[in-house]
Amino acid sequence: MDSRQWDARYAAEELVWSAAPNRFLAAEVDGLAPGRALDLACGEGRNAIWLAERGWAVTAVDFSAVALAKAAGLAAGRGVAVDWIEADVVTWRPEPLRYDLVAVVYLQLPPPERAAALHAAAGAVAPGGTLVVVAHDIENLSRGHGGPQDPELLYRPDEVADVAGSAGLVVEHAGRVTRPVDTEEGPVVAVDTLARARRPGRGPAPT
Repeated sequence: MDSRQWDARYAAEELVWSAAPNRFLAAEVDGLAPGRALDLACGEGRNAIWLAERGWAVTAVDFSAVALAKAAGLAAGRGVAVDWIEADVVTWRPEPLRYDLVAVVYLQLPPPERAAALHAAAGAVAPGGTLVVVAHDIENLSRGHGGPQDPELLYRPDEVADVAGSAGLVVEHAGRVTRPVDTEEGPVVAVDTLARARRPGRGPAPT
């Protein structure tokens, strides 16, 4: 989907996604000292706003102007400031080695674009900083619910680990996790890739 299609989707509903942060990102961030954070493909801003409420100085990037407008309104209502940037994360390049946390949550792209965005994300992690990637996994097609049905858009944990390692990060874990999904037929699960990596060096001390 391009930015116009996402604009239309975000304009059609009050919130496409929950206002709560992604559960896996919240767990991975727990214990990290707040610093500078980058949220790539932030959508309506649920993760960026949650981070800002916890003391992070957040830059959030998305190519949907409608999503960013909704995010800015939500942030204002919750009394936090976020630096919102309208840009395509495939071509936008963050400053290298700048951010203490880089979050990439459900950025589902074809392989070439995905690789470019992930390399940029990993390169933006500062010494001592952390990269967290959450995405719909390839195994969701066979044993999970929802998400993109095009296998080209789905992740594998080793793919993320390879990108992180090539950028000089130490992979702390990269694997598959399940999350509950409520449907009209009852509870099911979805399968996600979850990876966390850290750049060696001095950074904010964990709390």
